Amino acid sequence: MNNETNKNFDVVIVGGGLVGASLAYALGSANLDNPLNIAVIEAFEFDDSKQPSFDSRTVALSYSSKEIFQSLGVWSSIEKLGACKIKEIHISDKTHMGLSHLRSSEQGTDALGYVVENLYLGSALYSKMKQLKNIHLFCPASLNHFTEDAANSAYPMSLELSQNIQTQEKLTQEKQTIKLHTKLMVAADGGDSFVRKTAEVKTRELDYKQTAIITNILCDKPHNNIAYERFTDTGPIALLPLQDNNASQNAYSLVWTLKNEQAETYLNKTDDEFLTALQHRFGNRAGLFIKVAKRVSYPLTYSRSKETIRSRIAIIGNAAHTLHPVAGQGFNLGLRDAASLAQIIVDAQQQQNDFGDIYYLKQYESWRQRDLLQTSLMTDGMVRLFTTRFLPLVVARNAALLAFDLFPSLKKKVGRQAMGFVGKATRLARGLPL
Repeated sequence: MNNETNKNFDVVIVGGGLVGASLAYALGSANLDNPLNIAVIEAFEFDDSKQPSFDSRTVALSYSSKEIFQSLGVWSSIEKLGACKIKEIHISDKTHMGLSHLRSSEQGTDALGYVVENLYLGSALYSKMKQLKNIHLFCPASLNHFTEDAANSAYPMSLELSQNIQTQEKLTQEKQTIKLHTKLMVAADGGDSFVRKTAEVKTRELDYKQTAIITNILCDKPHNNIAYERFTDTGPIALLPLQDNNASQNAYSLVWTLKNEQAETYLNKTDDEFLTALQHRFGNRAGLFIKVAKRVSYPLTYSRSKETIRSRIAIIGNAAHTLHPVAGQGFNLGLRDAASLAQIIVDAQQQQNDFGDIYYLKQYESWRQRDLLQTSLMTDGMVRLFTTRFLPLVVARNAALLAFDLFPSLKKKVGRQAMGFVGKATRLARGLPL
């Protein structure tokens, strides 16, 4: 038996992962005379154990991302759950003399960024979202179809989704067809975006032929809030300091990039074999590696949508771009998408204008263009520069690392970009409310 429901919303967000949830809460909590009515469609339950975005992986939050969450009133919850400051980034090139440091003191801040488990981010966002009556969650649910309906001038975008619901007896489930109508649909449904593909938005793609092994590592000495980026001929090794629940401050999140053909071998090693191999590749600067947690792996690709808007559609987060983790900018870039789009929507709503109109969507596209291009080029350029064996480039990159500390103005500029301040900053990133 099919039940059918029709509903109107100001904004429908397809995808309730970390970026989609951030946008939903930013819009739903905005102080407006006419509050926005928000719908979030998510394929998985908003449950810590079931939402794949809310897993035990970590994210390196840039300083601007922390400011965004603080402006939204979410940061204190995240900090209580566990956020570790990055006060220094140690950058080195294996088998070469290139070495440099970025320090928060050089930027006049108490941190360059923070390391937070995805689980903590998701839990903090979801608990805040649940408190708002103007955010409606459709989950688990799947989007089947969408089309623009010119005859419906108030809510021109129509969506059809399926959701399993329990019967009154709670013994069986029925599939319910739900029809939503909205002024604006936001694609936040990840790298394999259904919305982007259905809208036939083309992407630029690159397979790095690399795999990231992700796990947690315990060392024999404290991390002192130092993050490490060690470049090797197979790819970078990143160690990010973790807030250890036991207050030992000896734990790191590890992102070890390897060639595809190497990854399976390292995944199948015993813990002792894995730690020995890592120690050999990384060195002793962080101390001795004494324990490793469960290892998982992810293939690494670059993807960027050739368009981030269509009529009544905005594309954000991994649906618009996926980056190599070398600079830790993937989620931060998506959060800046959400903060920019939220500001444009809220300002138009306050002026009683149609924020789903192409005029406002072009403002969003133009605003995000510089950040997307600059961050993408920086990330891809680092991967290429530090994996090449072409001797002149090897010499040049190591000379640049050695000379980096001699140019304070350059260091500050690079540090600002690492902190997420690229181009025009949103109000949220400047510590101001929407």
